Amino acid sequence: MTQRLIFDAHCHYDDEKFDEDRDALLSSLPDKGVFAVVTNGTDIATSNKSLELAEKYPFVYAAVGIHPESTEDTDVSRIGNYIEKIASLLSHKKAVALGETGLDYYWDIPKAEQHIIFDRQLQLAADVKKPIIIHDREAHGDTLDYLKRYRPFGLLHCYSGSVEMLKEVFRYGDMMISLGGTVTFKNARVPVEVAKEVPLDRLLLETDAPYLAPVPFRGKRCDSSLILHTAERIAEIRGMTTLDVLKYTKENACRFYGVE
Repeated sequence: MTQRLIFDAHCHYDDEKFDEDRDALLSSLPDKGVFAVVTNGTDIATSNKSLELAEKYPFVYAAVGIHPESTEDTDVSRIGNYIEKIASLLSHKKAVALGETGLDYYWDIPKAEQHIIFDRQLQLAADVKKPIIIHDREAHGDTLDYLKRYRPFGLLHCYSGSVEMLKEVFRYGDMMISLGGTVTFKNARVPVEVAKEVPLDRLLLETDAPYLAPVPFRGKRCDSSLILHTAERIAEIRGMTTLDVLKYTKENACRFYGVE
């Protein structure tokens, strides 16, 4: 691809799966059509790592926050200290969003602590007027409750809800959704329905790299260049060209993250 039209709205380039060739891979992405990526922290340490990568590569931006899977490593009695650290990281010029945060009921993670951590990050995002990237895994009802309460400027990443839920999401806040490799999977029914129905001006593309590589790379390590396959599938579903899908989602991501 000669044009740089791929905007990976959500990925994790701090992940250990990139340890052996991280710099070589990231350096190669612009030549593979990648315009920008937002790499997400999942705790204070990985948020700092994400900012380091953003400082090193002009096309890399960072989101900083505490993921629900990091709940057990977070002392909620000191949540104010964590929030202060995240607020400080958010002041960095390459920090474009708060995240990844949210709720995860798939794993056996204490729910009460998850709610405290998520709630405080929603408050912070509103206070500093930054977008928030929300993880929702098998927690649709409670996630919607938080959207109703805060009406955030946010992104439901790797969206896994129904078309019916999608309509509710857009009622509660200035919300975007991102779709990734799951829309290409053989038995993907709900993601296909969502890809068809989501308003085009609310759609972003992501990889969640190194996870969820699209077909024909399913099960392998994912990177941002593979978004092309997701875009091709969404174009097929919507009766559009792949080029138009990439152009629209790039424009949406630039607007959402404030990237020029």
